[in-house]
Amino acid sequence: MPFITLPFVPSIADVAAEVLNLAEAGPLILAAVLLSLVVIYIASKVGGEICARINFPPVLGELVGGVVVGISVLHLLVFSEGAVTEPSVLTTFIQQTAGMDGTVASVVASTASEVISVLSEIGVMILLFEIGLESDLQGLLKVGPQAAVVAIVGVVAPFTAGTLGLVTLFHVDLVPAIFAGAALTATSIGITAKVLAEIQRLTSREGQIIIGAAVLDDILGIIVLAVVASLAKTGTVEVSNVIYLILSSVVFLVGSVVLGRLLSPFFLGMVDRLTTRGSLLIPSLIFAFVLGYVAVILQLEAILGAFTAGLVLGETEKRRELEEQILPIADMLVPVFFVCVGARTDISVLNPLEPENRAGLIIASFLVVVAIIGKVVTGATVFGQPGINRWAIGIGMVPRGEVGLIFAAVGSASGVLSKSLEAGIIVMVILTTFLAPPLLRLVFKKPQAEENLLPEGAGVAVESPPEG
Repeated sequence: MPFITLPFVPSIADVAAEVLNLAEAGPLILAAVLLSLVVIYIASKVGGEICARINFPPVLGELVGGVVVGISVLHLLVFSEGAVTEPSVLTTFIQQTAGMDGTVASVVASTASEVISVLSEIGVMILLFEIGLESDLQGLLKVGPQAAVVAIVGVVAPFTAGTLGLVTLFHVDLVPAIFAGAALTATSIGITAKVLAEIQRLTSREGQIIIGAAVLDDILGIIVLAVVASLAKTGTVEVSNVIYLILSSVVFLVGSVVLGRLLSPFFLGMVDRLTTRGSLLIPSLIFAFVLGYVAVILQLEAILGAFTAGLVLGETEKRRELEEQILPIADMLVPVFFVCVGARTDISVLNPLEPENRAGLIIASFLVVVAIIGKVVTGATVFGQPGINRWAIGIGMVPRGEVGLIFAAVGSASGVLSKSLEAGIIVMVILTTFLAPPLLRLVFKKPQAEENLLPEGAGVAVESPPEG
């Protein structure tokens, strides 16, 4: 009789133990999430206030605050991202005070980390929804051709220069070089948009071109990522998948705006008939989250759905009222996103005293130069806009932020990147993310020229931040 291997079936005792662990961990997961939020809010406020007082964008302070409380310094926040890591200081503190065993502590740590990550994603969705509200759809359509050129050049230039440079100068294999070149194409729309809003340039001609280009850049980045990820896995590119992503992106953006405009009278009529609290805010969030869900189903980014929802609702008569109502929610959730971006950033790869970092730093120096120049040159491609600040447009496309980290994470998971190349990409992401906000403020002049504003002065705060 042949030997038959049966699949492992957990015993009743094993299942019972797992249930008990989850039951015991439940309240402690909430405790871990609450403590994590306390750390995040303190880091964001302290960092933001310090930067505001030295005339830097507060978002930069939130990023730095995240670095301080994250894996680089205090180790208060640790995001496992599916890998086994040492517990955070908060997890250890809860374990010691609550008397947890190692198994329960692991459940608490991983689940709390996932909850904070989800809150971070919702935070960036709220930010992009808010940015969509403050943007002028007609203005974005007017700068559409310029934004498209900026986006395309901002993808092609750094990708080509980075890939060829790595192959010819550093003798990197073609597939890893292509992956690193693809990481150079990213643009963090969240970071750039927040800085533009803080310095009251979101509705300037430059701001609208940057936002429009960043949205298109995000779509192009998704397509590029799909191509290089396929190349890393199989060695070939699935043309059908690339065509699908291109078509779904176009259909989603155009279809959402057109359908939203057709349905906006129905939306306003429904809102006017509601009598309970949140009669405007809740339906608006439902609309944003539905579009975000559709975007994810189409293999796009949820933030594109949220941004599109903001654009559509920003065209209605409820725009100002909705901006006021979304502001407290943005104040609560958006800092979670920026602090988490900083907390995930490991600045130890910048230490030249570590021998294993030196090769990565040499490659990183090249990648940083290409990353900055490859985006700054996009400002020179703007046409038919006399007097426009081309430096601001180019620098506004520089920060890679969380988008660049996604490229690094996918490349690391695929095993296609060497340690030095992976470190080089991470250094490039760190420096472009932290350099762009102060540079963006620097290249904008103190007086805000009236001719550079679009007809609709939306999203301009009552008080301007202190100028240095």
